Amino acid sequence: MKASSKNAAANATAEPSSGAHRPLAGRRIVVTRARAQAGGLAGQIEELGGEVIEFPTIEIQPPESFASLDAAIARIAVYDWLIFTSVNGVEQFLARFNLSGKSLAEFQSKRVAAIGPPTAERLKGAGIGSCLVPEQYQAEGVLDALKPEELRGRRVLIPRAAKAREVLPETLRQWGAFVDVIEAYRTVIPTADVSRLRSLLQERKVDMVTFTSSSTVANFVRLFGGEKLSDILHGTAIGCIGPITEATVREFGANADLVSAEFTIPGLVRAMADFFQHGAVAGARPAGA
Repeated sequence: MKASSKNAAANATAEPSSGAHRPLAGRRIVVTRARAQAGGLAGQIEELGGEVIEFPTIEIQPPESFASLDAAIARIAVYDWLIFTSVNGVEQFLARFNLSGKSLAEFQSKRVAAIGPPTAERLKGAGIGSCLVPEQYQAEGVLDALKPEELRGRRVLIPRAAKAREVLPETLRQWGAFVDVIEAYRTVIPTADVSRLRSLLQERKVDMVTFTSSSTVANFVRLFGGEKLSDILHGTAIGCIGPITEATVREFGANADLVSAEFTIPGLVRAMADFFQHGAVAGARPAGA
């Protein structure tokens, strides 16, 4: 765990701020994303005046074997659709694709879907620019953007984490698609010393803990020895992205104080700014603290 001190000037994708408009000033906020991905959220919080405590609950690692992913890339010609559910999936897929010696021309005859703008942007940066991006940035959003008749009899490749929700591939199969779910990376729980953060939480010196996925919630609780989430947080506010993460917060024994309706990091930051401007009194903690 560390306090972040990065220069956030390059990360100002949330609402613009100035010295007179720093709605997170004086707020101490815990970021639980993987360390390699925490910079964007941390930078935007700092840009709005907040202090960030980085407490990564996820570590991104390659799969134990790339054999399945390499085999899928070798037969890329057979797929009609490729669906990417995260930037991590794109990164690992592209790394192995580039090693295969194949050309991006392979994608000209493919339909590609990306859950969320960051995933689509990473694909675009690699030269894969024509992506379906659903209005709702989760598996259900992709399904809402597709029609069963479009997928019937089609072959679909989904490179993703080893552990993930099954609603997308299962529904596509129900529609008559042939779906290959391939492990492109693993998420593991990093080694962490929870003592400092535990003390800060007990002393009510943290204003909000943020969760950006169900995995961040589950791993946070595991790092604290499996205690009930509300007991760990001692009344500290919880901010999360989307209803799936919110449901996981409830599953582990707490209620989210803030749920970003927009399933993006800038959307979460805007929701935090609004929460602390209008929903919380400076220096106060949520009810029950």
